[in-house]
Amino acid sequence: MGKVGDEFQQRTKYQPGAMGDEGMQWNLRPEPYKTYPGNPRVVLPAFEPERSLTLDEILNNRRSIRDYRSAPLTLEHLSYLLWAAGGVQRAEQGLEFRTAPSAGALYPLETYIVANEVRDLEPGAYHYGIRNHELEQIRAGDLRKEIAAAALGQAMCAHAPAIFVWTAIFGRSKWKYGQRAYRYIYLDAGHIAQNLALAAVNLDLGTCQVGALFDDEVNKLLDVDGVKESVIYMSVVGTPA
Repeated sequence: MGKVGDEFQQRTKYQPGAMGDEGMQWNLRPEPYKTYPGNPRVVLPAFEPERSLTLDEILNNRRSIRDYRSAPLTLEHLSYLLWAAGGVQRAEQGLEFRTAPSAGALYPLETYIVANEVRDLEPGAYHYGIRNHELEQIRAGDLRKEIAAAALGQAMCAHAPAIFVWTAIFGRSKWKYGQRAYRYIYLDAGHIAQNLALAAVNLDLGTCQVGALFDDEVNKLLDVDGVKESVIYMSVVGTPA
């Protein structure tokens, strides 16, 4: 890799008087929603937590959990976690805003679920169809071994009932921010993962965020190209052991 990280940091700095003017061509703006027309769909149920901890309680109880009970995640809990992490929160002036902030409200991240053991959901890989709050199946079958191997052999990815996988469609942010977009994309991923971690605590669930992964192995599992769209981050979720 050489010093590509150091070079990236230096070459994507904003400098007074040297911001440039890459311009925005509105007719070239990327599509803000990814969909899988024709794929099997699962409508996610509405869910409201029965209780609500205070923010202070949630912050004090958040831990990185790596050991999980052999207990399925309910589809209702998965539905809530998907919304809490980055679902549509409100619509204003023709735009749909989400629970997690995103630079320029461009929302470059896509959410996928690897379902190992979710009640009323066939094991496999799914894309979160955010606009209609639904899951689109992209691959059926037990993927425990594959997702764990893609996460550098981390066994928790095989034992947890569900794994959240976030990819980025880079062009959505690059359209406005050029190469600076990559900084914002990584920040966006942090916002979403923190939302998930805190929402899970309120449901008596645990999470552990995963940055150690073989990028192209995860991309292959999700059938994304690794260039225009690539994995950024993951998180396991389940009932703590």
